[in-house]
Amino acid sequence: MMMNIRYNNHPEDAKTYDTKTLRERFLMEKIFEPDHIIFTYSHHDRIIFGGILPVNEALSLPSTKDLGTNYFLERRELGVINIGGPGYIIIDEIRYEMNEKDGMYIGLGHPDVQFGSIQSNNPAKYYINSAPAHRSYPTVHIPINQAKPNRWGAPKTLNERTIYQYVHPAVCQSCQLVMGMTILSPGSSWNTMPCHTHERRMEVYFYFNMESDTRVFHFMGKPEETRHLVIKNEQAVISPSWSIHSGVGTSNYTFIWGMCGENQTFDDMDFVSMSSLT
Repeated sequence: MMMNIRYNNHPEDAKTYDTKTLRERFLMEKIFEPDHIIFTYSHHDRIIFGGILPVNEALSLPSTKDLGTNYFLERRELGVINIGGPGYIIIDEIRYEMNEKDGMYIGLGHPDVQFGSIQSNNPAKYYINSAPAHRSYPTVHIPINQAKPNRWGAPKTLNERTIYQYVHPAVCQSCQLVMGMTILSPGSSWNTMPCHTHERRMEVYFYFNMESDTRVFHFMGKPEETRHLVIKNEQAVISPSWSIHSGVGTSNYTFIWGMCGENQTFDDMDFVSMSSLT
């Protein structure tokens, strides 16, 4: 397993970053590698995010000295969405089948969690978010037809999209983790605008379902001091609580969002007026 570490960034410091530094501090350029686990540990609310790509063998959640615990979920909860082929997750010897776009919530206290693929030529690709947890909630398998859909936007504003809430109070219990997937309709490119911040939670965006010659321009920073990152398919970006997080693509795309912090109220946002953006 590879565990990348990213430290907190003060907004006043971030104003001075050039493009190279912005990418080093906030962007994870590689999420998946065959038969490997690639995680990033962010000191923003101590979220862990990353990818598990089992091709030739099942992969287990690791024990790592980075957490200071006996096993990964000893003091953590985890959300996962499969963006690849059919697979399975084994939790303490109980097997769950995981089709494309299936999700799962796994609470703390499970020492043995394995991720596998049914076909090596069409492997499952598990994207995960994990947050510190204070109690154990039941494991819940969440196919996309059991996630809660919210349809927002319109073709006129280029942001017609469906927001699927997976790990969310409307679907299952969790300590602090909230996680879901947003699918933009063909012809739409903005994931949210006007944009917002939420001081009480941080967020990670993982962009995928993009062609090789398309890009997303992800906007971040304080509203009065914006910056941007150019993102390829299957890359993820850290969004601190003080930063806006809005993106526009050269074509439609899909992204998974994960949040942790003070609450789980999805609409607890501080909206930013268009006239305030600079």
